[in-house]
Parts: sequence; C-alpha cells; structure tokens
Amino acid sequence: MQYGCMIERAMTKPSRKRRTAALSKEKILKAAIAEFALKGLDGARVDEIARRSGINKTLLYHHIGNKDRLFTAAIEATYQTIRERQRDFVARQMDPETGVRQLVHLLMSIWAEHPEYGKLLASENFHGGKHVKRSKLIGEMYQQLVDALSDLLKRGVARGIFRPGIDPIDLYISISSLSAYYVAHQHTLNALFHIDVMNPLRLRQRENHIVDMILRYVRLNPDARPYATDRVPQTLTTNP
Repeated sequence: MQYGCMIERAMTKPSRKRRTAALSKEKILKAAIAEFALKGLDGARVDEIARRSGINKTLLYHHIGNKDRLFTAAIEATYQTIRERQRDFVARQMDPETGVRQLVHLLMSIWAEHPEYGKLLASENFHGGKHVKRSKLIGEMYQQLVDALSDLLKRGVARGIFRPGIDPIDLYISISSLSAYYVAHQHTLNALFHIDVMNPLRLRQRENHIVDMILRYVRLNPDARPYATDRVPQTLTTNP
C-alpha cells in the first residue's frame, strides 16, 4: 500500500511540474504580446515582460529564451489564436459564395478583435519578416488556409459561378488588406471623415462593402446578385 502511494506521488509530481511550466509560459506569452504590441520589438523590454507576467527573468529565459525568441513565440501564439478562428473555414465544404462571405467575415473579425495582431505584424515587417520566415508553425497555418481557398475557387469554377484563373494567394491578400487597412488606420480615418469606423454597424457596412467588391471580382457574371444580403441602412454613410 505504501509502495503504491510512493509510485502515485512519483507519477503526479512531473505532471504537476508540466502544468506549472505550461501556466508560466502562458503568462509570459500573454505579457510578451501586450508589451511587443505596445512598443514593438525594439522598444519592448524583457524586464517589463517579466514584471507583467509575474515570472522572474531567469525562468522566463528558461521557458522561452532571449528577446528575439520571445518575439517569435509571441507572434506564433497570436497566430495560434487566429488559427482557431480559421479552423471552421478550412474544414467546411461550403457553397463557394458562402465561403467568400465567411472568409471576409473571418478576416474582418480577426483584425477588429485582435488589434495586437496588426501591431505585431507592423513591427515584424519593419524587421524584414525574419521571425515569420523562421517559424514552421505560421507557414503551415497559412498553407492550409490557401489550400482551402484554392479548393473553394475550383468548386466555384466547376459550378459555373466563378471565373477561372484567380490566384488564391492574391485573393487572400486582397480580402485581408481591405479590412486590415480599415482597422489599422481607424484613428486617422475617424479624424478625416468625422466618423467612428469601429462602430458595430459601420463595421458591418464595411464588411458588406468588401463582400460586394470581392464577389464582383470572382464571379463569372459580375452582375449576378451584386449586393450582400444583409446590408446596413445607407444613413450610416454620413456622420451619425
């Protein structure tokens, strides 16, 4: 009996250590994302990340590594969050036009709900994209998304709905940029046009606008059902 208890304790101790390590890493990454999003790679300080996470620097370096590796881990963690949002789009065999609408909605939601994503990417682009290049995780995630979009386009062509010859990578970049620019430049857009671009109704209006543009581009007959079905009243085109 006593021997059995000793074995049980021996087995649970490593398990507890793993849970503690995982929790510590989660705290570190959460703090790192906040710090890098606020100050960029150059301005962020490891001391501040340790303070935010409540984990001392020695353990921080043990769990993840130096500042450069910490930035890579922060980007990967952000992409992992986004990957969960993309899983449904990748897995489902949707009607082609429904799929386009879903992708527009997905990307608009990601940019609007995860502003840290855009800020991390801005810092990463400033540094030549070297962390993304080194990450196998991020490359695999985007390849799955491109493959799903490519399949959707092929099914649209086979059904006589979409025109042939559309590059899925170009299409993804176009859809993403139409929402990313809108969210990233929200403060200057608000100041220039005296509107609240992040108002939920206006966000939906913007999403419908992107759907209209993209569907007109991919359709074999651009004038077929030209407008999104769930439109926002046009009174929002002026300052509320």
